[in-house]
Amino acid sequence: MIFKTISNYSKLAIFYLVMISPHFISAQDNQMSKNNRSDSASNLIFEENYIFINGIEQWVTIRGDKSKPIILFLHGGPGSPMSPYSDNLYKGWEKDFIIAQWDQRGTGRTYGRTAPEELTPEYLKLNPLNSDQMTSDGISLAEYLTKHFGKHKIILFGTSWGSVLGVKMATKRPDLFYAYIGHSQIVTPMNDLPLYNKVYQMASKNKDSASLTLLNSIGKPPYEKAKKIGQLFKVVKKYERENSIAAPSSWFTLSTNYDNPKDDQNRNDGDDYSFVNYVGDTGLGVKSMRSEINFMKTNLDFKIPVYFIQGSEDLLTPKEITKIYFDKINAPKKKYYLLPKTAHGFNLAVLKKQFKIFKEINTSYQ
Repeated sequence: MIFKTISNYSKLAIFYLVMISPHFISAQDNQMSKNNRSDSASNLIFEENYIFINGIEQWVTIRGDKSKPIILFLHGGPGSPMSPYSDNLYKGWEKDFIIAQWDQRGTGRTYGRTAPEELTPEYLKLNPLNSDQMTSDGISLAEYLTKHFGKHKIILFGTSWGSVLGVKMATKRPDLFYAYIGHSQIVTPMNDLPLYNKVYQMASKNKDSASLTLLNSIGKPPYEKAKKIGQLFKVVKKYERENSIAAPSSWFTLSTNYDNPKDDQNRNDGDDYSFVNYVGDTGLGVKSMRSEINFMKTNLDFKIPVYFIQGSEDLLTPKEITKIYFDKINAPKKKYYLLPKTAHGFNLAVLKKQFKIFKEINTSYQ
């Protein structure tokens, strides 16, 4: 591993005109297909497959009642899959929805499917991630889900990095979605200076010598090294944690089938790989994906309802920025929810608001 960054806030924190279908290639996959099950009496489904999407196999889990609406969850990071924690968060929702979790390109089991034994600078340079490619992946997955379950549309939810894909997917193919829900919506992520100044001020006020030493050592942004941005985010995470209500620790317990050395390595290496691609690193020759994101100037017109869930204590995607973007959006319906004592990641208030919005959307389109 080339270095360790802290790129993940919540640890929960998609291909256009391409047909995809689930298939199983190895003996392990064949056994997995036997584990997929459907209870015809109750309509309950459980599917976990590698699905061939835009040239590579990508890991997707689908659980719930097949007569109910589909929610496609777009995880954050990038590189921080929700699939290992989905049962802890959403198991109780499976009677009301179909829960679809996807390890995006460069993440978790999708990354591990073709990953090298060691994440090297050479691999990073030769295998760049691209937000347009990942958006295309998401659209193709949405197309597959609607066809696979005979649905007209699905509900789209994106958190943090996933909100970048969510906005791009929703504005490019609104015909696939009932609504878009963005949590900790990314808008203009390239400028780290306001974030640095904010946490420096907080550390000074608290006489936090350890954080001040770290911040002084990396200096003010912009940064050419991804590691320095990871160090900045470490301080940001510390102050978000101190000023917000945390999620229950049980949420971060890995599901049994993900709690093994191979999945651990895939998650860790995928996290680093995706983070370097997100922020960029001049020395490694990796271009930043976030440098191309400025939703204040693009992706303002939505043909579907839009909902934003925003934490009042979120430093990484602050309410001052997300509210300006929200106000500029054109949509047939839009709502903005500001949650007190909530930071960038998930907590109980976020999940309660998610469920309320999803149920409202479900009722509207029954």
